[in-house]
Order: sequence, then structure tokens, then C-alpha cells
Amino acid sequence: MAALNVLASDSVTVTATAELIGIARRAAAGRLQTGTGGNISIRVAGRNEVVIKPSGVGFAECDHDNLLVVDLDGNILKGDAKPSKDMAFHLGIYRVRDDVGGIVHVHSPWATGWAASGLPLALPTVHSRDKLKRIPIVPTGPGGGAQRPEDIVAEFRDPALRAALLAEHGSVGVGKTLLAALHVAELIEETAQVAALARLLKAPAQ
Repeated sequence: MAALNVLASDSVTVTATAELIGIARRAAAGRLQTGTGGNISIRVAGRNEVVIKPSGVGFAECDHDNLLVVDLDGNILKGDAKPSKDMAFHLGIYRVRDDVGGIVHVHSPWATGWAASGLPLALPTVHSRDKLKRIPIVPTGPGGGAQRPEDIVAEFRDPALRAALLAEHGSVGVGKTLLAALHVAELIEETAQVAALARLLKAPAQ
């Protein structure tokens, strides 16, 4: 019986890993993320485990052999790659949000451009207002570096928050499932593009 339970647990983790691979490749194909930047993770259903992309691996290259399985304390359970520096805020969000089953962090161009502008991102469409409600901007860390994990997690303590911009960095979308988190990341990018176009069209003629 114990052996069967281990096999069942492994099957759940393999299923979660396969889901991450498919969604990571969709994000890459949609140009939400290029190169090896950004990060993506999925909570393993019913377990204290998360499958997450390590450092140095692109979304398009994610496979069963190069992903990490970690617990919510950051202990590596499977894999020998270098953990991403983003892992701390991913795990932090999972610890404070039981409802979150997947996280997508990308450096998509429109959202990142808006995050670099220093301007709050308006929600110019009915759809964005209905689905996202608000998109806070998490400021850069000390010395203008990457955001501190605790500052990102602090925003996501709000149980209604689904999206955030990281100043000069990118965006973060969360969802009940990893596919739902990807939908949020896609909508952030769309919203940033529409907001920029609306702002340009409203600008007075020179």
C-alpha cells in the first residue's frame, strides 16, 4: 500500500510538471517571455510541493529533466539546477495565498515598458476592470535593484489581488490554476498595450 501511495504521489507531481511545460511553452510562443528570464511555477495538488523553473532555463526549454520540485520552505526535493532568485517570492505567495495554484512572472514588453514608466497602469477596458480590478506597482529594491520578495508578497496578501507590476522589471499574475495565472499575465500585457495606445491617441496634436 505504501508503494502505491508513493507512485500516486509521483504521478500527481508528473502531471503538474507536464502542465507547467505546456503553459510555459505557450507563454514563450506568445512572446510573453524570451531568453531565460521570468519564472513560472505550479502548486502540486494536495502536496507541500511546487514545480518551478530554475535559473538559466527558458520557458520554451522547460522539460521534465530540468525543472525543480521544492517544498514551500525552499528545500529542493527533485532536480539539481540552480534555483531562480524569483523562487523566494513565488513560495512566499503560495504560503500566504492558499487559493493560488499557479504563478506566472514575465518580462513581457508592454507591461515591462509601463512598469518602467513610473506611471500607474490604468484599466482602460471593461474586461480589464472586471477581471483584474487593480494592478499595483511594486517599487524596485534597495539601490534600484530587483524587488525584495517580501515587498511582492506583501501586495499579494490581498486575497482579491490577481496581478501586479514590478517597477522596471515585469509583471506577476496569479490564479487558482496555472492556466488561470497565464490568462492574467496575458491580460496584463494586453491591458498595458491598450492603455499605452489610448494615452497616445488622447495626446494633444503637436
